[in-house]
Amino acid sequence: MPTPTIRLAAPADLGAINAIYNHCVIHSTCTYQTEPSTAAERAQWFALHGANHPVTVLECDGMIAGWGSLSKFHPRAAYGRTVENSVYVRDDCRRRGYGSLLLGDLIQRAQTLGHHSIVALISADQTGSVELHRRFRFVEAALLKEVGFKFERWLDVIYMQLMLG
Repeated sequence: MPTPTIRLAAPADLGAINAIYNHCVIHSTCTYQTEPSTAAERAQWFALHGANHPVTVLECDGMIAGWGSLSKFHPRAAYGRTVENSVYVRDDCRRRGYGSLLLGDLIQRAQTLGHHSIVALISADQTGSVELHRRFRFVEAALLKEVGFKFERWLDVIYMQLMLG
């Protein structure tokens, strides 16, 4: 089996990143976005990231099998050392440990960049994602009841947090 590698994303990766994400938009509650992102929207999203808020891709056998990102948690300055993580794995590449590799890498990058806290907003019905974050010592910080509505049902959101410093 080929060894997966994680690297910083480049503009040429945005098509693959968007395809992975849009599959989740259409088929899953792991994002509360309800309409697929366009290429222009993905490019704008990527432009909001940078050295302190990296986007990474996991490559395996020449294909992008997943991606991760650290994003600003909130635009106000005092939140500047808190980031929100995202991890997405291609549907046909799940259950191979790629999510763990991506999340572990994001945590290391956040520590190196001097971030103090990582927050994950997870749909409560996404038990695999909740368990993944628990394995990396994230703890539940809040449960927001019925704040999302997708696929004709109300959804709860779990806020999970990892303190880095």
